[in-house]
Amino acid sequence: MKAAVVVAHGMRFVLNKSMSRPDLKALLERVSTWPEERQRQLAELALEIEAEMSDSAYQASAEELQAIDEGLAGEPASQEEVEAAFASFRRT
Repeated sequence: MKAAVVVAHGMRFVLNKSMSRPDLKALLERVSTWPEERQRQLAELALEIEAEMSDSAYQASAEELQAIDEGLAGEPASQEEVEAAFASFRRT
């Protein structure tokens, strides 16, 4: 298997190792032991990959649409709020 380049959440990953079906199944079974937040992140990433492979347009969830509406209705973030948000992203 050739190296695969995956771009997710603004980060670029190069996967060199070939993963067999049994390896993948074992990994997915271990996911249930991960912290809930990490499971959620994996699910979001998998859904992004799946959406990229499909021909259909992305469909935002009701929660995402509500968050967008709330963001559009509010005041713009201050420079300090933006910097704090980006700092929190770098910590994870």
